[in-house]
Amino acid sequence: MNFKKESVFVNAVRSFLSCFAAILGILIGISVFFIGLKLISTPIIPPDKCDVFVAADANGKRDILPDSAPVILKIDIKGIIGQGDLTFEKIQTVLWDSREGTLQQGRVKAILLNINSPGGVASDADGIYRALLAYKEKYQVPIYAFVENLCASGGMYIACAADKIYASETSIIGSVGVILGPNFNVSNLMDRYGVQALSITEGKDKDMLSPFRPWVPGEDASIRAITADLYETFVSVVTSNRPKLDKAKLINEYGAQIFATKKAQELGYIDVADTNYYTVMTDLVNAAGLKDPNFYQVLQLQVPHSFIAALSESKLSLLQGKITHQFQFSPYMNSELSGKFLYLYQP
Repeated sequence: MNFKKESVFVNAVRSFLSCFAAILGILIGISVFFIGLKLISTPIIPPDKCDVFVAADANGKRDILPDSAPVILKIDIKGIIGQGDLTFEKIQTVLWDSREGTLQQGRVKAILLNINSPGGVASDADGIYRALLAYKEKYQVPIYAFVENLCASGGMYIACAADKIYASETSIIGSVGVILGPNFNVSNLMDRYGVQALSITEGKDKDMLSPFRPWVPGEDASIRAITADLYETFVSVVTSNRPKLDKAKLINEYGAQIFATKKAQELGYIDVADTNYYTVMTDLVNAAGLKDPNFYQVLQLQVPHSFIAALSESKLSLLQGKITHQFQFSPYMNSELSGKFLYLYQP
């Protein structure tokens, strides 16, 4: 019997090909799996109900009470409005779910807005504000706001849905204004290096404020008109809900400035300065007219984050084979907000 000895090179090649085939098979299997997930994840599938969390009451207790206990709904307005859980759609879902399941039969007797936000997208701020107003009017529940740290621009807009606004000693309030941008123009830089750009358009000003050519006076007229309209709406919302805040002084003196809590109270932006969460909760319980001020549950609702939904939307950069880059203009302003009208405080 004759045995042929295989060379080291041939053996190495065979091992490499075997490993490569195994890895390729795994990658194909993973791809098929995620494609299947994407195919079965259709918009007609109803969303999951919000997750329920117990928050602290006026005494700092988080005991789980029977379903017969009245509820104070705590809604966090934290972060940039228009991103993450702080979109109109997410807050609207929270409000819808607060009338269903174990919370049906009108268990929610009041809402506490816990605010720490520099503002954000104008449309989301307005949507959240109006959703809260509609809820308050329909179900006749008081809404109080507590500013934990920052209540600026869109945060102030949303706070105006509250019957009373409280703020901690170190909070910052204000920044009533609208911004779009910054917008950059690199046409001079392109000329310097001999770079040209061509946009094929139809319609006057279709490429308005293009950064690749000199801007023409007046081409931003429609954008300025929208900005002015959004500002007028902002001022109207604030002054109609904060009657102590002088409209003329807001426009001509205070502008988009920010203020410490005592000054904000003096000017009429808020009702109570230098307070805390427990004081606000005690006042809100009294305003809700609960029969037993010691028998109630503070609950938070959070829209669930589905891992499968994230996969079906192809948000995993590894599977997409790309890396997303963001340019940070300021502590609160990133490229995701570029091109949007903002009620946003930008330090």
